[in-house]
Formats: sequence, C-alpha cells, structure tokens
Amino acid sequence: MGYKQELKRELSLLQNFGVSFSIISVITGIPSLFLYGLNTGGPAVMVWGWIIVACATMTVGLAMAEVCSAHPTSGGPYYWAAMLSDPKNAPLASWITGWFNLLGQVAVTTGISFACANFLSTVSTFGTDFTPGPNSTIGIYAAVLVSQGLINTFGVHLLKHLNNISVWWHAAGTTSLVIAILARAPTHQSADFVFRTFIDGTGVNGVGWGTRASDAYVCVIGILIAQYTLTGFDASAHMTEETHNAAMTGPMGIIIAIGVSAVLGWFLILGLLFSIQDLESTVGSATGQPVAQIFLDTVGEKGAIVLMVIVIGAMYFCGTFSVTSNSRMMFAFARDGGIPGHTFFRKINPKTGTPVRTVWLACTLSFLLGLPSLGSSVAFAAATSIATIGLYISYGIPIALRVVYRHRFQRGPFHLGAFSLPMAICAVAWIGCIAIVFILPQANPVDSQTLNYAIVAVGIVIVYSVGFWFISARKWFVGPVKQISVEEMGVSKSI
Repeated sequence: MGYKQELKRELSLLQNFGVSFSIISVITGIPSLFLYGLNTGGPAVMVWGWIIVACATMTVGLAMAEVCSAHPTSGGPYYWAAMLSDPKNAPLASWITGWFNLLGQVAVTTGISFACANFLSTVSTFGTDFTPGPNSTIGIYAAVLVSQGLINTFGVHLLKHLNNISVWWHAAGTTSLVIAILARAPTHQSADFVFRTFIDGTGVNGVGWGTRASDAYVCVIGILIAQYTLTGFDASAHMTEETHNAAMTGPMGIIIAIGVSAVLGWFLILGLLFSIQDLESTVGSATGQPVAQIFLDTVGEKGAIVLMVIVIGAMYFCGTFSVTSNSRMMFAFARDGGIPGHTFFRKINPKTGTPVRTVWLACTLSFLLGLPSLGSSVAFAAATSIATIGLYISYGIPIALRVVYRHRFQRGPFHLGAFSLPMAICAVAWIGCIAIVFILPQANPVDSQTLNYAIVAVGIVIVYSVGFWFISARKWFVGPVKQISVEEMGVSKSI
C-alpha cells in the first residue's frame, strides 16, 4: 500500500475478527444503553429496530469490506478516501474523513470506558453503603482509561492472547448470562410485551416526543441503542498492517464480526426483556442501571455480582481494544501529517513495535470527552451519538467516492461482483439518514441538561477540519504519504 512495514504483522483471521467483535461488544453496548432503549420506544423498538439496523449495518460492512480488500492499511477510511477520490481532491477527502474517523474513534472509546466505570460504580453498591456520584464515577473512569493505556503500552505482547480470551468471554459470557436470567427468573414477560409494547419515556416532565412530535420520531431516535452497539468494526481495517494476508483477512474480519454480533445481540435483548419482573421498578431502579436490576430480580445479589463481573469484564476488554484501534488510526493519520504534533505522534516504540504516544493521546482525548457527563443528564447518550455519527460518516465518505468514481475502482481479492454498486448505494443512503437522526434532540424539553451535544462536537469537527483546511492544511497536507512503491507489496488471495 506504499508504506514501510513498521507494525508487527502477527494477527490471524480469528484475532483480526476478535478485535472488531470485542469493540462491537453487544454485552457492552446493549446494557449501557438499555435504559435509553426502554424510554425511547421500549421493547418493540429495541427488538425490531435491532433487526432493521443489523441488516442496514451489514450493507455498510459489505461495502467497506470490498474497499478494505482493495486498500488494506491501518489508515482505514481516510486512506481509502484518498485512493478512491479524484486525485486533485484526494487530500481534502482524506483530511475530512480522517477527522470524522478520529472523532468517532475517541467518542466510542469514551462511551465504552465510561460505561465500564458506571457499571463498576453500580456493582460497588451491592451489599455496601457506597453511593456513587459524578466525581467518583469520573475518578473510576480515569482509572479505567489509565489501566487500558498501560496494557497497550507495556502489555503489548499480551494483546494477542487477551484478544483470544475476549472473543470467548463475549460469546460464552453473553450466552451464559442470558440462560441464567431466563432460567432463574420467577416470571417472564409475555411475547406481546416484548414484541409489541411501545413506550415513550422521552419527556423529562412527562410530555415526551411522541406527544410533542410523533411516535415515529421516538422510533427513529430509539434505534441508537442498536446502531451504537453495531459500531467499531473498522477496527479490522485499522489492524490490517498487523494481520497476515490482510487483503482477505481484514474484509472477512469485518463481515464475520457484524454477523455474529447481530445474532448474539438480538439474543441478549430478548433475554433481558423477557426477564424483566416489573417494568416500572426496572426503569426507575435505585442502581441507575435497569440491567443490574434485572440481575438482582432474577438471580439475587450474589448471582447479580457474578453477572455484573461478566458484563464489566467484557466492557473492559472492549475498551482496551478500542484504545488499540484508536491509537493505530491516530498513528496512521499522524504518519501522513494529519494531526497537530504529527512529528511527535508518528513515532513507533522500537522495543514493542507499537505507537505508544498515540495510545496515550487516545486515552487523554477520551477522558476529556467524558467530562461533560458531570453536568448533563444525557451526556452519555450524546457521546454514543457522537461515536456513531463520526464513525459512520468516515465509513460513508470512501464508500460514496467508490460509487462516484466506480470506473476507477480496482477490486481486491474480496469483492461483491454484481452486488457491489447496489450494496454501496444502500450503505451511503443509510449512513446519510443516521447522520441526521442522531443529532436530533433525545429528551423533551431541550435545555442545558438535556441538550444532545452531538451537534456541538460534530459542528466543531466540521468547522475545524474545513476551516483549517482552507486556512492552512490545503497548502501542505497531501494525503497518505507513499513510503515504498505498491509493486513491492505482495497480496495473496487465500485466507
């Protein structure tokens, strides 16, 4: 792909898939936004919205996998944008895509690790007098990020093994959790409740968006739980420079991660919804987490602690590998001069062969993005919106360019044949829709406490990236820098 091999190429298909599977982490995304889901559409939107979003996400994944096969590099979307654009516009396309991908990467790490901190705070109240507050949660959040940064700095040799453990932890943990709560639940909700019940709890003072606007509006913004969860599969692309036979392994990692996560996630949603004992007490749980209340109601306090450990462990693995993916993207962008201080951040640690400086840049920016949670009741949902918008726009730009300049696109060993163009068009259309949906207000009325500040973060990135481009970057940023000729690279077509 025109770069020197600076990162160690050690990952197999299982491990490449494992990174994306661990970052998608249905056992992280669903529990962390379960309260949002119950209030924003309720069971019906959670169940059917998941299926719709999973199918739409697969179109994005298939279109992305085809591009990844043609251009397997840790830069991922921003590199693809440059390669697929008209040459004279390639630097601008790469620049804009890179900044949206960076925003999404930072925000997804924030959402994952902040959820981990929230669940650690919650489980700490079981059988104790501890009462978590914003300050203690932020402190736990900082500790989580620091520990994940340390693993990515000093435990790099362990990441491959942690990856294997993480795959089994997520798969076996999710399955065991669902079986446990269904088997031990004193009663079960009816199928009518799970598949047909619509709830509008978006009103802070009782009047929700269903009354002020329409139930359709609530349904649309309610799919955030599914779309946020099924996000982050570009990690397989960011890890391709560390993966054997990347042109086939990277695309397969993306597709398998989405497919397995879609099935496992629906299974988890159904298990949790059928196991709700009392909806009102679950939504208004003193723990602050409906999923924790479901555990307490079904398996008791000791059993709930075990299940919480499974969830928290999955969240921690997820956050650790999110930092890994995040740092690789930042390293690649810095390597091409795309971020301030790029000469500092593009350095690779000679002992570990990893971008340690961007590991800590990722942790620092993620911590800063989590700070608004101290003064906002909906900050977490906003952070997940930012992650979803940032990442999916960065996915959509290269796919759209692949459609516009389709006659110039050179396929890799993985391609969709006759379905290539229709799949790409569907993917772009879906991304355009969700990019608008997730900046909309999520709670009514809108004030300083309920503002969806996703619009602010996205606006800052647009103003900075476009503004700085015309002021300065257009004079010196040339897009991905070629270090070696493409002819020196060999690509195998077998996995």
